[in-house]
Amino acid sequence: MARPPRSITAEERALWARVIATVTPMARERPLPIPVPTPLSPADPVPLAKAAVKGRVPPPRPPAPREPIRPPGQTLDGGWDKRLSRGLVSPDSSVDLHGHTLASAHAMLDRGLASAIARGDRLLLLVTGKPPRPESERPHARGAIRAAVGDWIAASRHADRIAAVRGAHPRHGGHGALYIVLRRARDPVARKS
Repeated sequence: MARPPRSITAEERALWARVIATVTPMARERPLPIPVPTPLSPADPVPLAKAAVKGRVPPPRPPAPREPIRPPGQTLDGGWDKRLSRGLVSPDSSVDLHGHTLASAHAMLDRGLASAIARGDRLLLLVTGKPPRPESERPHARGAIRAAVGDWIAASRHADRIAAVRGAHPRHGGHGALYIVLRRARDPVARKS
């Protein structure tokens, strides 16, 4: 059952009057005028309604993507993968990152890739050290270089020359090393013929 509203006492009315006396009203924003449409004169062109299209209208097509850049690791054929997994391919050169800081290891990897590409190497052995244990928390106490190598390779200025990155065979370092398979340099003279 609802109670009837109570009336305000004289004390409450006096208190409310004092509160109202201390308040200054905020400046009100003037509402924007509503534009009134002007009537068309007989000389004005009459806007035409859009013609109704029958059937389904397909959505606009997105622009065609440029030639996709394959990330390293997706471009080897089965023969390469078999030979690498069995340790049948010997690396043309190697880069050892043991004992380096993250900054010096990154610089050394960049120099090693540049040298291997300049020599025309096909397989670079990158010795990084063992990866961090799965239960270790970031930042890793061990394996910081190994954890960063994937990002370094993907963002490298030589990324377009890297065909694949694979784990090394135990005879070449096992879990503490990686194979970096480099693409062959394209000969511009051979392509023209």
